[in-house]
Amino acid sequence: MAYDQNSTDSSPSRSTPPSPPPFTVPPPAPALPRLPVSLIQPSQKKRSHNKTKVLRVFRSVFRSFPIISPTACKMPALPNGLMDGHHHHHHHRSSSSGHRVTGTLFGYRKGRVSFSMQESPRCLPTLVVELAMQTNVLQREMGSGMVRIALECEKRQEKDKTRLVDEPLWTMYCNGKKSGYGVKREATDEDLNVMEILKAVSMGAGVLPGNSEVEGPDGELAYMRAHFDRIIGSKDSETLYMLSPDGNTGPELSIFFVRI
Repeated sequence: MAYDQNSTDSSPSRSTPPSPPPFTVPPPAPALPRLPVSLIQPSQKKRSHNKTKVLRVFRSVFRSFPIISPTACKMPALPNGLMDGHHHHHHHRSSSSGHRVTGTLFGYRKGRVSFSMQESPRCLPTLVVELAMQTNVLQREMGSGMVRIALECEKRQEKDKTRLVDEPLWTMYCNGKKSGYGVKREATDEDLNVMEILKAVSMGAGVLPGNSEVEGPDGELAYMRAHFDRIIGSKDSETLYMLSPDGNTGPELSIFFVRI
């Protein structure tokens, strides 16, 4: 039988809608460079602690801190005036007998900020807490001159030996105002990657590119790292005081862990 061109699907009565274009997965957004984790386990040495409260503060956390640029990643300046600079090579001598640790606040600008505590920048985190506050809000609070973060939970029975920093959930207050709940978590791959990128940084503040090519400044991961005096008052009370690199007065940052 001869092929009749008029009887093909070109007839309106027999036409079919065109098939949709094939689904394509969009390319992934740029992310932080991935480095092999070389962080080491913290030591198990027992240290002596003191209840004395010692305030050591930064002159201006998001203005005068230099940007420390690890070789793995270029750190662009923060838009609110953070200046390029150099490493702090001098050492601040604390008058406290508390245990000095490394604390890092980090997060995407419109995401929740996290706090990591390390024995030193070369060690794996001993504590990671996701705070009930957006990173850009914390930056704004730091500009006000004083930030006091209190993380509270209920006391446990005497026979319960759970360490204070191992509590899973905290009610969080910032400068006396309840802001939600802080959540302790195991360090994620991204947490460890951030700590690895910042391994050469003892103190400083800046941004990591993150998804900035797609989302602009909101896709940048901001960080602030400093030495903290860790002062254990009791099994139900612990405080971290940020130490100033030069002892000058300025904005204060302290983090209180307490069971009440």
